[in-house]
Amino acid sequence: MNIKKKIYTAFFLLLTALILTNSESSLKLALNGLNLWFQKMIPTLFPFMILSGIMVRMNLTGDFAALFYPILHPLFSLSKNAVYCIIMGFLCGFPMGAKVIGELYERGGLSKGEATYLLAFCNNIGPIYFMGFALPSIGITGKLWIFLFGMYGLPMLYGLFLRYTVYRKALTDISDKKTLSGTRAANAPSIQKHLLSAENQSLLYHIDDSIMSAINGITSLGGYMILFSLLNLVPQVLLGSQAPILPLLNGLLEITSGINRMGSTFALAVLILLPFGGLSCIAQTYSMIRRTDLSIKTYVVHKLMLSFLTALYYALML
Repeated sequence: MNIKKKIYTAFFLLLTALILTNSESSLKLALNGLNLWFQKMIPTLFPFMILSGIMVRMNLTGDFAALFYPILHPLFSLSKNAVYCIIMGFLCGFPMGAKVIGELYERGGLSKGEATYLLAFCNNIGPIYFMGFALPSIGITGKLWIFLFGMYGLPMLYGLFLRYTVYRKALTDISDKKTLSGTRAANAPSIQKHLLSAENQSLLYHIDDSIMSAINGITSLGGYMILFSLLNLVPQVLLGSQAPILPLLNGLLEITSGINRMGSTFALAVLILLPFGGLSCIAQTYSMIRRTDLSIKTYVVHKLMLSFLTALYYALML
């Protein structure tokens, strides 16, 4: 057995032992994760998952993005499908950005260059969550423009920077092409067959397929929220329930439950941690793209960079 397997085995044996010896605490943590999923995630994300899934399957994303295309295309020089990903990623809330990018890439609506680039900045905490839950939980009510720019303006500027530097070559000449290109070319026959088949299906077929996909996606997110909430048991037992660093570790593991624990005492830490999203959010993003060859490591690097830029921004503004 190699070192990695030994570490994994030791960790899960430890977690099992802690759950068995701290049954009341583990039950409370798991229930907290379940309640957050049921009360926060399902009502805010599930409807968007269904609606977006229908539009992706019926090839309506380009038509929907046409409303914003005249504004965003001059800035990013991207296809309408890519513009759709930007809209969903910024307005509908995490992890809708990753889900839409993964689905469009898997179905041939995006090249690998586009999908990799979009994943770098289009998977953010939603504005409803940010203004309705995160900011009130840390006691912020005034000067909202400062915090809105920190949460959404910085990722947008970061995306613009990447567009014309790191991803300039990968995104050259892909804007609104009528034919498949780039990494999709090798799979063009199968993709075209898939799209043709999709166009011949009824609306009810697409609704049913979207609902089943959304159920699978939202269930996976719930599992991750419960698991990472439960993982809070490890530092809680090893460090003690009164350890000063415990709220920060809670937020790093699962951001929603962590915000409740950090509150106004760790307000700045919450603001810096939100762009990263916590380890649970990383795992949820992987769940959305695991059927593709998109890199979760590259995604994490960009999230860390955004958190660093956010820290610099608030150091100057606050």
